[in-house]
Parts: sequence; structure tokens; C-alpha cells
Amino acid sequence: MTANVQPASLVAAPASAYDLSPNEQAEQTATFALLVDNEPGVLHRVVGLFAARGYNIESLTVAETDRKAHTSRITVVTRGTRQVLDQIEAQLNKVVNVRRVHDVTRDPNGVERELALVKVRGSGAERVEALRIADIFRAKPVDTTLESFVFEISGAPSKIDKFLDLMRPLGLVELSRTGVLSIERGVEGM
Repeated sequence: MTANVQPASLVAAPASAYDLSPNEQAEQTATFALLVDNEPGVLHRVVGLFAARGYNIESLTVAETDRKAHTSRITVVTRGTRQVLDQIEAQLNKVVNVRRVHDVTRDPNGVERELALVKVRGSGAERVEALRIADIFRAKPVDTTLESFVFEISGAPSKIDKFLDLMRPLGLVELSRTGVLSIERGVEGM
């Protein structure tokens, strides 16, 4: 009795829910602003939702926003197809203690900003070039020594990324980023 075995190259791989065909949507970044009750365990439930479903969090910021109303604002940046992002938004709306979810990236009135502290070492021509680039990007030196600078820069995450790309060859040593903050233009609040 002989087994009918096909070479591995001829065996079809099982279909996976994670396989993307070329005609499917590309991944995109989304920023969600959540207004939540400021009480223990809320952040854990929000982060747990992402972890349980295998979604990655690229940026996370949290702070109390109204002591009287006992609320905090959570800003989460994540990636996925439009279908996945819609699913994340729907699931966030179901989390206990989440009062409101807003997709800032889909809102034409949405504003996103980030703050970074960037340490750059350098002397001579590199030092002069680092100062010149910092001036162009409106990065403010908040500390300086004879051998290094610490710059403070704020703006859209893409602006900070471009600043970092230019500082790397000049002697980027260390970096600290706050994560994305968001808000809507206009008189209405969340």
C-alpha cells in the first residue's frame, strides 16, 4: 500500500482570516478619543479589549479632564483596515464606563499633536546643523551643554518623525515622546 503524497509546493495552504488579498483595503492609522469615567479599572478594560482581540496600540495617552464630572480622556492610536477600525470603535462603545468614543482621524475638525524631547550630541558642523534644523522645525532647546542639546518639539506625529530622521545622522542619542493628543476644533466639546 503506497501513500499518495503530493510535494509541499502543490499542497494548498489553509485559508486564514489574516490573509489579505490584493483587492482588500490597506491598513490605515486611526486615532480614537474616549471620554471615560475616572475610576479604577477603566484603562485596564480598554487596553484589555485591544489585547484580547490582537489589536496593537501604537500610542496611548490618559489624563483626568474634569474633576467635577469625574471624567478622563484616553487617546488611542492604532492601525487596521477600515473594517477592523470600525469594529474597534463599536467594541470601545460597549466597554463599561466609556461615555463616548470619537474617531478623530475621520473628523475634518480633528486636531492631533504630540510632544517629544530629543537629545542630540554634536560638536562643530554637526552642532551648527542641529541648531539650524531645530530652528526650521521650531524645536526649542530646553537644555544645552558643550557636547549636546535637548530639544522640545511639538506638532503632528509626521512632523516629529521628519525631525528625527534629520537628527539621526547628526547624533541622535535619546528620545521621549508623549503619544498623540487630540481635540476637535470649534465650540463643541466631547
